[in-house]
Formats: sequence, structure tokens, C-alpha cells
Amino acid sequence: MKLDVSDLVKDDRVRERVSVIQSKTKRPVQFELTENTRESVLAWVKSPEMFACRFMFPSRFHYRPHISTRQYGWLVRDWVTAIGLEPSGYGTHPFRRTKAAEIYRKTGNLRAVQLLLGHTKVDSTVRYLVVELEDALGIAERNDIREALANGPAVRHSEAEVGPSCGVGRW
Repeated sequence: MKLDVSDLVKDDRVRERVSVIQSKTKRPVQFELTENTRESVLAWVKSPEMFACRFMFPSRFHYRPHISTRQYGWLVRDWVTAIGLEPSGYGTHPFRRTKAAEIYRKTGNLRAVQLLLGHTKVDSTVRYLVVELEDALGIAERNDIREALANGPAVRHSEAEVGPSCGVGRW
């Protein structure tokens, strides 16, 4: 809610990648803006309603510089209702979880999701996504196998080339 216009826009150009400090963890989190999003952001900051506004989501109330989390929730509820969906099935936080879950489902890359969410521990990401550790390990293993196949067959060296059978450098 406290996203500054200057975080996204510099010299009448919307940035493709933005880094902000997460208020909860005080850690930087990066995200990318699609071309459609950049066009919408630029149109919004150039609109009369945004004249001299510091925040991307200014409050309608003069005593508040930006909208509150509660106001954002009401907006989401109204948007969901406007497109004919049941608002009780949608909320602000599930949108964040849905995007992360979609990235995980498509890539199986738990580490990437961890970084995108700004989590310090992969365990937090696993809990957040409600992913069973066995599922996560299985996906990671399949990705390792796919990567190995993409890089060609493994070449086995003879013991004479790599030294005694200690398990190091055998494949």
C-alpha cells in the first residue's frame, strides 16, 4: 500500500524490474512488471487523480497519504464481485500465494519461489505453498535429471583417470 511512485517510475519511464523493502521482514524483494502493467502504471501516474501524489495507491482521505490494507481488501472484493465471482473465495493474500504456487507448479523451482517471496528459509516457502517436502524433493530430483539429460549423457571416467574409488569425480 506504501509503494512510492518513484519506486516504479523514473524520468517518465516505468521500470521493468523493481526492488522494494518488505515492511514485515525489512528485506529487499524484487519483482518484474510486464509490458501491460508498465503501460497501465504509466497511464495511472499521468492521470489527473495522481497529480502530485507520492504513493501509487493514494487514499481518498486527506489525513492518510495512501490506502490502508483494509481499503485494498474492499477494492479487491468489489473487483471480484464486478466480474461475477463470489468474493468470499478471493482475498488479497491468496493472490500472492496463487502467483507463487503457479510459478512453483510450472517450474518446480522451489528456490526461485523462495527468492520471489523474500523468504529466508526454504522451509517457510514449503509451508507457505502447502507443499509436502517429498513432493518438493521429487520435483527437484526430476529437474536434476532433466538438466542432466539436456546436457548430454554422463561420461564415466576410468579409475585410472580419476584416482581411487572414493566417489568423487566418478561420473
